[in-house]
Amino acid sequence: MHERTALVERSTLETVIRVKLNLDGQGLLTTQDGEGFFNHLLAALCKYALWDLDLAQKGDLHVDQHHLVEDIGLCLGQALRQALGDRAKIRRFGWSMVPMDEALVQASVDLAGRSTMAMDYEPTADRVGQFDVRLVREFMDAFAQRAGMALHLVFQRGYNDHHVLEAAFKALGWALRDAVSLDPRRSGVPSTKGCLD
Repeated sequence: MHERTALVERSTLETVIRVKLNLDGQGLLTTQDGEGFFNHLLAALCKYALWDLDLAQKGDLHVDQHHLVEDIGLCLGQALRQALGDRAKIRRFGWSMVPMDEALVQASVDLAGRSTMAMDYEPTADRVGQFDVRLVREFMDAFAQRAGMALHLVFQRGYNDHHVLEAAFKALGWALRDAVSLDPRRSGVPSTKGCLD
């Protein structure tokens, strides 16, 4: 089996990002900069997807968190798409429902190459710590678009935004772990059309 890894770099006047992704890792996030709570969410995603992510990130946080969060989503989505290659033998679909205390979130993904993102999250506050929780939607949309993924997040219940968002990223991690897993019974791409995209 070939290594399912990717290296993506993005440099603009707003952000400088380097993503090194291993889909068959141990679930480790390595990063030093960025926004603390958002890094916490990315660590949860990696832990449950069993991805190793080495993330170097610098952005104009003195202006806003938006550019950095969105651009990380773009780079991570591009890295996922590259690491999957032709997507032969993957399971393609993944689904998970994760509770965290009072919160319950469902994540469903399809790695067919067509991009869409739907989520019904309505935050109860503007921020968790210093993180603008409205930017989760920007991250998820950018991630799904660049990955070529249909991503659906259904927020069943919860009133603590920390719990709700952490449950969402954990559920997404579990769903992606399933979707990128290799199916030993499959010989080609998982599609009745014989191709993905």
